[in-house]
Parts: sequence; C-alpha cells; structure tokens
Amino acid sequence: MDTQRLILFVIFSFSALFLWERWQSEHRPPVAPPAVQQAVPATGLDAPVPAGPTSPPPPGAVPGVATAASPPSEKIVVKTDLYAAAVDTLGAVLTEVALAAHRDTHDENKPYVLLQQNAERTFVAQTGLLGDGFPNHRTLWQALPGPRELAPGVNELVLTLQATAANGDKVEQKLTFHRGSYVIYVAYDVTNAGAAPITPYAYFQFTRDTKTPVVQSSMAPAAYTGAVLYNETDKFKKIDFAELDKLAADPNRKLPYTKSNDNGWVGMVEHYFVAAWLPSEELKTPREFYAKKLDNGLYADGVIVQAAPIAPGATGEIKVPLYVGPQEQDTLKSLAKGLDLVVDYGIFTVISAPLFWLLKWLDGLVHNWGWAIVLLTIIIKSVFYPLNHASARSMAKMKVIAPKLKALQAQYASDKQQLQIKMMEMYKTEKINPLGGCLPIVVQIPVFIALYWVLLSAVELRHAPWIAWIHDLSAPDPYFVLPVVYAITAYLQVKLSPTPIQDPVQAKVMQIMPIAFSVMFIFFPSGLVLYWLINNSLQIFQQWHMNRVLERETAAVAAKRR
Repeated sequence: MDTQRLILFVIFSFSALFLWERWQSEHRPPVAPPAVQQAVPATGLDAPVPAGPTSPPPPGAVPGVATAASPPSEKIVVKTDLYAAAVDTLGAVLTEVALAAHRDTHDENKPYVLLQQNAERTFVAQTGLLGDGFPNHRTLWQALPGPRELAPGVNELVLTLQATAANGDKVEQKLTFHRGSYVIYVAYDVTNAGAAPITPYAYFQFTRDTKTPVVQSSMAPAAYTGAVLYNETDKFKKIDFAELDKLAADPNRKLPYTKSNDNGWVGMVEHYFVAAWLPSEELKTPREFYAKKLDNGLYADGVIVQAAPIAPGATGEIKVPLYVGPQEQDTLKSLAKGLDLVVDYGIFTVISAPLFWLLKWLDGLVHNWGWAIVLLTIIIKSVFYPLNHASARSMAKMKVIAPKLKALQAQYASDKQQLQIKMMEMYKTEKINPLGGCLPIVVQIPVFIALYWVLLSAVELRHAPWIAWIHDLSAPDPYFVLPVVYAITAYLQVKLSPTPIQDPVQAKVMQIMPIAFSVMFIFFPSGLVLYWLINNSLQIFQQWHMNRVLERETAAVAAKRR
C-alpha cells in the first residue's frame, strides 16, 4: 500500500467511525408520541417484581396503575443555592429539578431542567415501600410545615412528608437538601405499630422517555442516553432502550445485568447530566436491580433495598442518596465507586481521562477553556514531536524527489508494475520510507478520537466561552469561522505535501478532502475544530520548516558534488 492510499484509508476509516456511530443513534428506539398524562406516569413497578434472595413481598403487593380519579395533590418547590426542586405530594415524586448553574440548551436565560414531567417530557424520580398497605409513589402524602428555601447561613433543609400504612405503621419520608450539593438524601422512617417485627423493603427508581433534550449534530456521534448501573459483578453497564425492548418482547431473555447484589447503584444518563440512586456501599445492604420497558413510550430502572428488622414500637430507617446534576467527574468519583464512568469517553477512556485532567489543569491556569485547548494542543504536539519530525522529514524528502517521480511516471505510464518497482528502487536509493509520513498519523489517531470524546462529553465545556463570537465550545461555530480557517490551513497543508499520485481520481480526492472535512466540522463542537485548527497550523509550520531544511541540505550536497 503506497503512502497516498494509506492516507486515504486513515481518513475514510475516521469518517466511517462517525458514520457508524451516527447510524447507531438513528436506529435507536423511536420517540413515542406524547401520551395523555395521568396523575402519575406508569412505572417499573406496575409489572410484578421477581423475588430475589432478599425475598421482597409478593408481586400482588406491588401498587397498580394510577387513574384519573387520583386524589388532588400539591407541588412543593424547594430552592437551594444550586437548583429548584418540585415534589408532588401525590406519591412524593420528584417531578422537576432545574439546575441554576447550567443553562437551557436553547435559551440561556433559563435554567437547565433535568428532571421534569409535562406534556412533552417525562423524567422523574419515584420511591415507595413494598407490601400491602404500605405508602408508595401512588399514595397521597402529607407535607409537614417547614422552610422551603435554603436561607443564608443555613447548610441544610429537610422536607418531611408523612403517611400511614393500612396496618397503622407510621411512615415519614424525609428529603434532605444540602448547600453546595446536588445530592438529595431520601430517607424513610418506619415506626412499627404491630406486635411482631417487620422487615420493610423500599424501591428507588427513575421513569423516563427516550427523548434527548440536548440537540446533537446529525453529523457527529451521539452521546448515550439511557439506563446505567454499576456493581462489583458487572462493573459499569449500559442498558439501552433497545435492550429493554428486547426484554419486553421476550421475558425469557437473559438479563444483561446481575439482578441481586449487596453493592452498586442505578441511574439514568443523558448528555452532560445524570440522575442516580446511590445505596450505601459501606453497609453492603442486599439490593435488587431492575430495568424494564413500560407503556406509553416510558422506561424505568431502579433498585429495591432491604431494611434491617424493626421491632414492635421501634422506628427503622431506610436511606438512599439521590444525585441529580451535571457529570462533574471529580464530584461523581467522590460520591460512589464507578459513578464517574457515566462520562462517556467511548473506547479510548484510558486516553481520554488523563487528557481531560490535563485540560482541566490548564484551565485552572488560564481560566479559559478555549485557551486551555490551545495549550493542550501545543503540549500534545510537543509530545509527538519526534514522530511528527520524522513524518515531516519524510514528506519533505518526498517533496524534493517529486520531479524524479513524475519523470518515472511519464516514462512508465503504460507499465504500472515496472513503475512500482522503479519507485521502490528510488525510495531505497534516497533512503525514504514511503510510509514514514503516514505511520505517525496512524499512531496519533487514538489521541485525536479520545480528545474528541473529551470535548463532546465534558460538561465543563458546555456553554464555556472562548473569545468574541465563540460563546459555547461544546456547540458548532455559529458563523463557521473556525471551519473556514481550517479549510484554508488544510489546503495549505496539501500544497506543502508531495503529490506523486499517478491516479487522477486519488489526486482529486486528496484535493477535495480538506473541503469535505471542513463541511463536516461545521457540525462539530467548536472546541474540537479549534484543536484541529491549531494542530494543523503547527503541522504546517513544521512541514514548511522541514521543507526549507531539506532544500538547504540538498543544495549543500549538490554543491559538494560540483
């Protein structure tokens, strides 16, 4: 395979990666049309929950579907320094979380709403107790008086709701909100009013549709949206909606995750944000995971947690933290093992993770993510300098012998086999590796792809400005300035590179490729285009410098021969 064909192979492979990723996103389950909203959407517990080793109550104890005749309720809005949360007293369902520090995709004057329940979207957090007569997410809870906004100087706020089980057991659900934290501590205090010990089970789940709230380019790979879980057995596991469709169609199908465990968490992920139930890792309480397709285009995943036995007259607690917020990697890593893996870096996570750490460190120095990308590009270019130097020298030598190659092409125009033999002899005589200019590119491709996923997935770059017209490095350049400038640099790079291509079709492809990539970059995040632009500019300078060096060396050799 000659140099040009290898270049084309690399380019088309890179393009094929994006096309394949896009094909996968296009063939995910279609978004169901909005259904008529009931008082509370259907949930994962509408179907029987199989009994695991924790032996939860029988399936008949699972609450049924809510009806239009459900009792009236009220929405309680709790405000902290980071978000506003709405809790519906019908079911104590967390129906909305609006993140103050993160802006809406289409209107930066509005907060980003992660959890929500309306005619267009359903993504809610629900909990309840399993068993006949126990209150659950279909029960009308009573909210006790108390503050609804985190006052200055106060670090926590508790919203308490109460209900009574059919057998007289008193149940309180407490939602504790903390200053500077996206974690909501959800706890059940169950008072045993009977004469025998009880061992209650609580479920914690998310119910959502398949809609992706963040509009993504049709030309770029789409970030994952769907259910996830983590435990020591499965490690980090994505359970996409298509898999849940298959499970619904074939109940005997093997589950893609371990159902019962004593560790782990569950969550729902969308681009830049995550909601996750995080049962205690220290207590090693038995828990059962589930994920399933529901009616009306909804899906659910959750976890059932077993409480310690509660003696008659005593009160027991079941507490599970809920994280609802951005995918800030340091924060996620501190909350639960494996939670930081929701940041989707694709197959090159081992490269992407240190790249993001370096990028974040550089941002800490310059306080601008755009300039941090510029500095990161320079650092990466410096690391690969030996390879790039060898590549530039090989390309420069190819440039020098280009007239000789053209003469060979003219001489052996009718004998392609002989032409290849003569070209290889010339490469050997001139001590040129025809692949020398391409192999460094191949080696660097994983780094390029890894950085792409960093720029695509890091919430820190969402709505992060650079200069002037670039107000969001995670969004495409609104005026196409960066793609156009990139096209110019790519054209200059082609001009500086040797063109000993005998096939006119290949020659045309090499000339058109800069334009094709520039058109593709119109739809890519401006941060990524900035990286490619700086990388290209540095490569052009290096290639120009090497061409000059080789010309001087060639001239010096020719002068000695005289």
